[in-house]
This record gives sequence, structure tokens and C-alpha cells, in this order.
Amino acid sequence: MREHLTFIAIDLLQQLVVTPSFSKEESKTAGLLMGFFEHHGIKAFRKGNNVWAINEHFDAKKPTLLLNSHHDTVKPNPGYTRDPFAPHIVDDKLYGLGSNDAGGPLVSLIMTFFYFSNQSNLKYNLVMAATAEEEISGTGGIELIWNDLPKIDCAIVGEPTLTNIAIAEKGLMVLDCVAKGKAGHAAREEGVNAIYNALKDIEWFRNFSFPKESETLGKVKMSVTVINAGQAHNQVPAECRFTVDVRATDAYSLEEILEIVKQHVSCEVTPRSLRLRPSGISNDHPLVVAGKSIGKKLYGSPTTSDQALIPVPSIKMGPGDSARSHSADEFIYVHEIEAGIESYIQLFGTNSLTTGYRFRVISLNLEFKILNIESLILKKSGTEYETLEQRQRIA
Repeated sequence: MREHLTFIAIDLLQQLVVTPSFSKEESKTAGLLMGFFEHHGIKAFRKGNNVWAINEHFDAKKPTLLLNSHHDTVKPNPGYTRDPFAPHIVDDKLYGLGSNDAGGPLVSLIMTFFYFSNQSNLKYNLVMAATAEEEISGTGGIELIWNDLPKIDCAIVGEPTLTNIAIAEKGLMVLDCVAKGKAGHAAREEGVNAIYNALKDIEWFRNFSFPKESETLGKVKMSVTVINAGQAHNQVPAECRFTVDVRATDAYSLEEILEIVKQHVSCEVTPRSLRLRPSGISNDHPLVVAGKSIGKKLYGSPTTSDQALIPVPSIKMGPGDSARSHSADEFIYVHEIEAGIESYIQLFGTNSLTTGYRFRVISLNLEFKILNIESLILKKSGTEYETLEQRQRIA
């Protein structure tokens, strides 16, 4: 039964990899996902390039758990040696752009949703949302559909975490800074050099340490990443612009960090956005308790995801390894997808989430389409299935 889910997940992932889906250009994968849900008898909804579905026996009196991951990708790393849109499986590695971030977590969540979606006596509702524009933190993703979803009580965000559970995530604030001076001729004792004024503030950004630290995320981190000034070698610059990347923790709000910065520097400081907030969830939340009960490691994530835009308690969890994200020749192990589905199913089946209810194995009337791709081999428990067609017959 669960092997069958893995086979379907792998096939869906291959179809997603074959279909380019750069941020803001996800229309084809959104259509693919709509067709996939409808093909399997599940009503799906679409807004923009976001696709979502709701469990069959939805009950507004019950709490609702959101399963969310994204189907957009970055553009291929210049170091690719393989075709980024050819999802070949070699030595258990399924290659392709977006296979790890976040195709693997996405298809694993979808299969988990399929596993539970038609059960009539779940203790909670499930909403599965495959969203767009995550890679650019765009406004056309999870934020666009939030008010169209049922009231959400908590969420699981599917990202590559080695199926460990991120109970906190750093937020992101980008600051555009402008240090002022006075133009003058470099040969004369005139003018006020804006670069020198900027250096004083840059040194502060480099050395300042915020007094409060997060138990899970550590210190707030600030990095000056871009600097521009001057137009000619013989002209004292009147202006120096620089950019600061701020990775915020749950020890401070973005507004608090911004206020502290403004109190200490003389340059003009303008935040690009206050949307990508740090997130955290209490250790006694049922999702966290459930994760601990099945042996999952808890940690704080330094990277930003749609978790920053979800205004309810959430965890980040999924198959794959964040270290492979955006890398050349991106891949995910097939066994990681299988383990991801199993971990999600175990998580939902714990007493912490079901208050004692024991999930029954259900029969799904699922078919899967076969891509015409050669040499797709999956090894499972010492048994080698030579092709997807053979796996379909076995299933």
C-alpha cells in the first residue's frame, strides 16, 4: 500500500521536473497538479498558480491542518553537468531542478494527503496547498490564497530537512542604507567623503551583537552584502549606498530590530519589507509533541521559507537535504521520498494528533501515468524493480 504511494510520488515528481516552473512562471505545473488531483477523483481549486484541495469529510467544527509546499524553482545553477529537466534515476538518486527543493517534500505531502483524505472520522481536517513564488518570497503564493482557504489552525511546511523538524525559522529583513556626504574635488581639501561615513556604520553592522538570543535560532545575524559609491576617481562621493541582510530570530520582532539599527547608525535606513518574519512554535504544541514521539530531531532553521508568511503555528519538515537546494545537478534520493511519506503518516497517526484514534489502512483507487524515460530503477529491500511499467504491474 505505502510502496504504491511511493511509486506514484516518484512519477509525479518526474513530471514536475520535466515541466519548467521558475518563480512567476509556474502555470504549467499548476495545470499539471490540477489534472493530477482531478484524475484521482479529488476536487482541487486554483488561484493564480496555486493549487489546493480539502479532505472529503471536511467538518468546520474540527481544527484544520495545512500541508503546504511549493512547486516553483530557481533557475538552473550554471554548474549543471546534467539536463536540469531530465529526471533520471541513477543509483537511487532522482536528478533534476527542484527535485530536492521542494519537489520531494511536495509529492510526499500530496501522497500523505491522499492516504488520509477520504477517511470519515479524522480528528482534524486536512488542506493540501501546492503554492507558487516561494523562491522569491512573492505575493502571488501562499499569501494570495490564504483568505480563500478554510480557517487554518496549524501547518506543516514541506521543505528538505532530512525529515527532522524545524520548530523555528529565521526571518529576513533587507535594509537599503544611504550614507550622505558632500561632493568635492579629490585634489583639494574639500567635500565630505560619504564612503568614510558609511564605513563607520558598516563597522557597527559588523560588530554589533544583539543582547537577546533565541534558544533555537541563536543570534540575530547582520551582513553587509552590497556597496556602491562614486562615479569618478577624482571626485569625492556625496553618497554611498549599501545593503544589509538581516537574519532575524524569534527573540525580536523585525520592527524591534529596525528600531535598534536606527538608534545606532547615522545613515538613512529603509527596509524593503517587514513580511518575512521569524517564526517559532512551542515545544508542547501537538505537532512538536507528535514529532518527538516518533524520534524526530528538533532544530532551528537559518533559511527562510513560506513558514515566514503563514500566520499560525507551524513546523518545517520534509525529505531531502537543504544543503542540496539550488546546487548544480540537484537530486533527491528515492528512499528519502519513501521515508518522507512514512514519516508524515507516522506523524499524523500519533496520539498527540489523534487523541487515541488509530488510523486504518485505506484502499485508494490510484493510477499513475508513466513517463517515457529509460533507466528508471528503484531498489527496495533487496528487490529490484526494473522499470516503472513493471512496478505498475507489481503494484
